[in-house]
Amino acid sequence: MTAIPAAQPTGAQQGRRAANRRSGRPEDAPRWERPALAAVLAVATVLYSWGIGQAALHPFYGAAIRSMAGSWRAFFFGGLDAAGSISIDKLPGAFWPDAVSVWLFGPHTWAAALPQVVEGVLTVWLLHRIVRAWAGPFAALIAALALTLTPVTVALNRATIPDTALTLLLVAAAGALQKAVRTERLLPLITCGIWVGLAFQAKMLQAWLVLPVFAAVYQLVAPGRPLHRAVRVLVGGAVALAVSCSWMFIASATPAADRPYLDGTSDNNPFALVFGYNGLSRFSSDPTAFGAVAGTAASRTTGNTGWDMLINDTVGPQVAWLLPLAVLAAVLGVGRRAGRPRTDLPRAGFLLWGGWLAVHALVFSVSNGNHAYYTAVIAPALAALTGGGLALFRREYEAKYEPEPAAEYEAEHEAAGRRHLALPAAIALTAAWALVLDWPTRFVSWLLPVAVMLALCGVVGLWSRGPRTSPRKIHAALAAGIAATLVVPAGWAVSSLNPLYAGAAASPMAGPVGKSYHEHHRHAPRRGGLDRPSARDTALLDYLTTHRHGEKYLLATQAAYTAEPLLRAKSEPILVMGGFTGSTPFPTAQQLGSLVTAHQLRYALLTTLRPTTPATTWAKSHCTRIRPTAYGVRTDGSFTLYDCAPQR
Repeated sequence: MTAIPAAQPTGAQQGRRAANRRSGRPEDAPRWERPALAAVLAVATVLYSWGIGQAALHPFYGAAIRSMAGSWRAFFFGGLDAAGSISIDKLPGAFWPDAVSVWLFGPHTWAAALPQVVEGVLTVWLLHRIVRAWAGPFAALIAALALTLTPVTVALNRATIPDTALTLLLVAAAGALQKAVRTERLLPLITCGIWVGLAFQAKMLQAWLVLPVFAAVYQLVAPGRPLHRAVRVLVGGAVALAVSCSWMFIASATPAADRPYLDGTSDNNPFALVFGYNGLSRFSSDPTAFGAVAGTAASRTTGNTGWDMLINDTVGPQVAWLLPLAVLAAVLGVGRRAGRPRTDLPRAGFLLWGGWLAVHALVFSVSNGNHAYYTAVIAPALAALTGGGLALFRREYEAKYEPEPAAEYEAEHEAAGRRHLALPAAIALTAAWALVLDWPTRFVSWLLPVAVMLALCGVVGLWSRGPRTSPRKIHAALAAGIAATLVVPAGWAVSSLNPLYAGAAASPMAGPVGKSYHEHHRHAPRRGGLDRPSARDTALLDYLTTHRHGEKYLLATQAAYTAEPLLRAKSEPILVMGGFTGSTPFPTAQQLGSLVTAHQLRYALLTTLRPTTPATTWAKSHCTRIRPTAYGVRTDGSFTLYDCAPQR
């Protein structure tokens, strides 16, 4: 990273900057800001979109995206197949942009992944704007760069998983809250509630984790009387609740025959889908909590839980590179503003992002297991705290060497003088932490000496500053120190461009960690895209299409696992029995028999890799097994195709 030159300010400019530092107002736009931001956004675009034609489409969600692109019923309700017989096991909001993209550009892998790229770049840009309004252009640039180079962010933005949309919408909500605190207007607070409600459509209850933090920050910091602030918080919360529950209310009001069966539920209830299957079952030993499908909780346990979840060997390298610096920034940022007015905006920013980080870390630690990519939602908080913290430490460092201040600012000048070592200490701490995180794998071991040398240059250059040290040398030392904090995570982030180090399509992560890497360390895993069936799937689809005589469904499959490759290859009505886990009680044996009798269904594809249900038992006892050679394969392995045509 090259040093950022700074023109010598005039006396009037020095006075304005000092006033801005005391009040928390952002500085005037420096000459380097726009080119630097453009460069960061360009880097983000390249990292997120490189090789997008081979993007890691989630097998389950990728199938649903193609189906949603071809049917309004499937689109609105998140139908897994084109007929919308059963839904996905999430709310569909996060996949609406993906489905629209596929509808516009055709069933291409890059079309399904394109919205994730756009959402990722927008998040970087939006975070820059928010942090700039809080802590100035220097902090905003560091925050944008830190978020861009977070490994899990790069891996996730190259996939089709709801957390990308969740993160964008919550960052937008944080910006609206910040504006509400700063302006004392109600409209930004209502806007904040709308953004949170839309985030709920992307990832359900996880979107609500920020609400306690938002409410506390507004109540503590916003201008006005306590009761007035409390009423406004309730209004914003009511808006968030109404927008969050809107899809569930619509689904509840729609007759069951006119919408898909809701996957993951035992009673076809949208509230069970959200609060049971995707809610209580993640924190309880009861797998049927609030109407969830049995066995859901056990299937989600990944081992990533507990107080050290964020720093274990798998999750730590994904997101935690700046964790010590962020925590230090949050603690010192709040502590050093003690005694300021209640409405102090710089302190509000540290409370907001520090609370965001703390609440998510707490919830992740007590859940029954988390995928590593869940942590992408804390990356903006880590990035914002890093930018805000380094800006704070830089101001305190430079304050020590400012000319003698006016009498009324002597105490602040003396305090800053005692604190000027925070900047080199933070750089040294972050570089040392990079060694700790990378050491178990030594994945980018060639970058570790680079990080150490940059950190030494930065720390020594800042520490040894004297009265005659030129500003250019100080800028170079600062740039070296910042580069030291980002160079190792950047190495992990870039690894996501190689499919071998990008994790499984169902669980994207960077580097040589996780089950997917250890299963495929000898060769890159195959990526299942849209409209790219394997030879086996092509043979099966050709057979089914040739022997189809007016049936509504091409076939019935046992669980989504069996249907996914066929649905990604061709948008057809497929009756997915049992949904994602294979245990959802749809269709019943009676419903399956009625479809066969009515000549709406003829074939069923069953597998030994998913649990037996009454419907699959009926199929085995009433249908005839078809030899694999009949549809062009030597053996069907764990799959068996049955012909359920009734005797005519």
